[in-house]
Amino acid sequence: MVMVKIRILVLLTFISVSFSCSGPSKTDALRSRLNNIISGKKAVVGVGFMDLSTGDTLTINGTTHFPMQSVFKVHLAMAVLDQLEKRGLNLDHHILVGKWELHPDTHSPLRDEFPKGDSLFAIRTIIQYMVSKSDNNACDMLFRFVGGPAPVDRYIHELGIKEVKISADEEAMHKDWGIQYTNWTTPYSALDLLKRIQVQSHLSKINNDFLLTAMTETSTGEKKLKGELPEGTIVAHKTGASGKSEKGITAASNDVGIVTLPDGRQFAIAVFVSDSLETEEENEKIISSMAKAVWDYYQ
Repeated sequence: MVMVKIRILVLLTFISVSFSCSGPSKTDALRSRLNNIISGKKAVVGVGFMDLSTGDTLTINGTTHFPMQSVFKVHLAMAVLDQLEKRGLNLDHHILVGKWELHPDTHSPLRDEFPKGDSLFAIRTIIQYMVSKSDNNACDMLFRFVGGPAPVDRYIHELGIKEVKISADEEAMHKDWGIQYTNWTTPYSALDLLKRIQVQSHLSKINNDFLLTAMTETSTGEKKLKGELPEGTIVAHKTGASGKSEKGITAASNDVGIVTLPDGRQFAIAVFVSDSLETEEENEKIISSMAKAVWDYYQ
């Protein structure tokens, strides 16, 4: 616990702000509110916010490496969609899902609905299970489709996003608690990825729209980014969660996404809660409070 507290105190000294068109008093108030949310929490927290109209950005611990957990399923989905385009395939391309791929000891709505396996599934269906329902078996099927974590890592780096690492699939993470830390990103890099999705700079419109829809239909983490936002707010997002270790430490409770305001403007937000000794309810509250603070910034 002492080591966690020390890390919190050190990391909170690194705050990055880059605003060009917002009044300094309003920006300072937002930064203060975000820091107040973190204050006293037994966790390492990183947050990034970007106005997607202006590019104005604010981060706290924005260059710190945070374990992604299932947030990396967005990166994987982009790599899969890119591969489809390069191979001249579309979302209705089918692959055989073997029963051996439906591991019983992991989160998998696909397995629960189709326990027999050995069936053909469209790529669109597998991506929807992976992104919208955070299906771990679907995730590893798609890793196999593109050749493993290394090609995904390479693809994201080739986009120009360097501060990210994807080195392990879900099966590997389930075998060793520490492996999850090898899949990391920074809040700033998460914002960069979300911005690229929003401006549709790398995928065809049909594939990019499909990804945004899958993110908007995310059914996990309802108390995270969406927790304190007005009912009906459109949030295209992806959560990540590690659960707790035997020592009661949550390695990762995350949510990253694009929020649409009532007037149509959008902002990207990425919140990572790591090495937390708080309850999961408190971890979720940290994330939802961050999103609400940014939402209120626009009011």
